[in-house]
Amino acid sequence: MKKRITVLSGDGIGREIVPQAIRVLESIGQTFGHQFEFQHAQIGGEAIDATGYPLPPETLERAKSADAVLLGAVGGPKWEGLEYERRPERALLGIREQLGLFANLRPAKIYSPLIGASTLKPEVIEGIDVLVVRELTGGIYFGKPKGIEATATGHRGFNTEVYTTEEIRRIAEVAFQAARKRRKLVTSIDKANVLESSELWRREVIAVHKHYPDVELRHMYVDNCAMQLVRYPKQFDVIVTTNMFGDILSDEAAMLTGSIGMLPSASVGSTVGMYEPIHGSAPDIAGKNLANPIGTIASAAMMLVYAFDLTKEASVIEEAIKKTLEQGYRTKDIESLGTTLVGTKEMTDHILQNLSNG
Repeated sequence: MKKRITVLSGDGIGREIVPQAIRVLESIGQTFGHQFEFQHAQIGGEAIDATGYPLPPETLERAKSADAVLLGAVGGPKWEGLEYERRPERALLGIREQLGLFANLRPAKIYSPLIGASTLKPEVIEGIDVLVVRELTGGIYFGKPKGIEATATGHRGFNTEVYTTEEIRRIAEVAFQAARKRRKLVTSIDKANVLESSELWRREVIAVHKHYPDVELRHMYVDNCAMQLVRYPKQFDVIVTTNMFGDILSDEAAMLTGSIGMLPSASVGSTVGMYEPIHGSAPDIAGKNLANPIGTIASAAMMLVYAFDLTKEASVIEEAIKKTLEQGYRTKDIESLGTTLVGTKEMTDHILQNLSNG
């Protein structure tokens, strides 16, 4: 198999973790006879410094012409003073919209060696396996009108939460289809008691559910879900929710596993998917060989599954990660008593070793 991957390392620790994922993909390619061609492009703050824009046209074209996109992270204090439309984070919204990536899949599954790294009791988190399906191109991040305007007493900031039948139904389809391959349970998260957009959300999810009688559907308000994720996370299988609610809840779910640095994501919906860890650019540790590369490496494994249908190869990566953790190797964010502290590159070295031995 020959595939072209557009690589967007971005800012901060993105420049350290993405090369580690590439090393793993190259190893998989050599082992299984696949050829992965990597084409690099700029995004976020690095693109602003080079071109003045967070998402240059050349980057977008390279993403559209690829078979998949691997993204690191964007943003940092250096660019926070820029006008809103030119900030690094706008590149994420732009590329998601332009590639039609309306579904963000964020799994939160705990590795047994990391149960002690979570701040919750072992009996609460042991065995959790949650998939958050986040709507990605609608809702309050894209709704109009939006802006900041002057008033008689100061200023007024406003954003608009908007969802259409089509947007809700297509993300609900993704959630129900995913649940069929798991425990056949979807929990739809909204705020239908106070928001009209959530009232429509609930109505349309119920309508789609009629086509999936083998899957159980539950509804939960977002504030209750935030509480239940901490109280009893094992009650969840697939969570489907809006753009903003999914942004928040998936980060909360990530911390159940011990560190946000552990978790991957896949953004899908069109012909080209984008794969990235769910954490940010972490500028405070950038360039120090401290970042956890596992979320990015696991994102590469998701790419193999969702973009290339290489499930065996992805499982080999997952097993190598698990074995490395069982051997006691830890980056700083998941370090605990009795484990061996390693850096970004060294963690990947051990994963590669376990790939070879697997």
